Amino acid sequence: MTADGAAFGRARIAAVPDWLARLGGKAPGLAVAVLIAAVATAGGKLVPVVGGPVLAILLGAVAGVAVPGLRAVRLSPGYAFASRTVLPLSIVVLGTGLSLQQVVQVGGESLPVMLGTLAVALGGAWLLGRLLGVRGDTQTLIGVGTGICGASAIAATSAVLKPKEADVAYALGTIFTFNVAAVLLFPPLGHLMGMSSHAFGLWAGTAVNDTSSVVAASYAYGGDAGSYGIVVKLTRTLTLIPIVLLLAFLAARRDARSGRMSLRTLPWHRLVPPFLIGFLVAAGLDSAGLIPASWHEPLSTAGTFLITTALAGIGLSLKPADLRAAGHRPLLMGALLWVAVAASSLGLQALTGAL
Repeated sequence: MTADGAAFGRARIAAVPDWLARLGGKAPGLAVAVLIAAVATAGGKLVPVVGGPVLAILLGAVAGVAVPGLRAVRLSPGYAFASRTVLPLSIVVLGTGLSLQQVVQVGGESLPVMLGTLAVALGGAWLLGRLLGVRGDTQTLIGVGTGICGASAIAATSAVLKPKEADVAYALGTIFTFNVAAVLLFPPLGHLMGMSSHAFGLWAGTAVNDTSSVVAASYAYGGDAGSYGIVVKLTRTLTLIPIVLLLAFLAARRDARSGRMSLRTLPWHRLVPPFLIGFLVAAGLDSAGLIPASWHEPLSTAGTFLITTALAGIGLSLKPADLRAAGHRPLLMGALLWVAVAASSLGLQALTGAL
């Protein structure tokens, strides 16, 4: 190659935009996360009780240990991109499936039970965390995941708190364990108690963690428990908004106290995360009828795949030693919290005459 040709080649490389060069550096790791997510999505269809997102973090963690090359430094930027950028994007896309009209219709009758169980979940997480020594982000993630909407709530909260991969893995593992228990135990218990389909739908919608598990449990019960449980669950998802805003403020105040930044000069997006605004805009567009009904299923599939990719990235970054250090206490906390939320949902239904 001539000197002029080499100079032209260097000039072309130099002309590549910085953002494109940065994205190119993330591509290898992101491709691995997408591949893991595709496998997890297929597996999740075979075992819907587990679901693709939870399976993704498990497969990512196993693959990272079994294949040493997947821990290469050059792949780490892609894993980080999946967990920090793809994650909030998934929440925005999932917002397209939330109809505010349905929320208003169902919210009035289910609001006391919904808010009561949320208070039990968050208050119980604080109390049990102190008693069991489960503190920090693990405590918060388990409480929010149990109280709101499982993996989606953990994803939204993680986008604000930026927790360690081990914290996310423990929270998701806890949610997964009691999703399976709820799907297996709730329908026979509901029939044993003679619950109506509406009462069972309200119980499943407020006491079962992930939406997929609400669907599985409530449709297994029969009647219109399935459709009612889903709407209750979607309404419950809206409580993410004030919780995420509060956590964003607390995280910003923590950074201010540590001297990393001042609350006065804090960027607005640290207090009001852009993905939360996007989530509300997406829900508003759907409620206004601007998103065709034929788009709902593809958008839901896309949003679920994005969150699966993000969790695959977290799993691939996971260090098994961090999990071993936490021990069994987070799982015990999740068990006690799950029982408390399920019992309080039944109790509040009895008090409000919904049972």
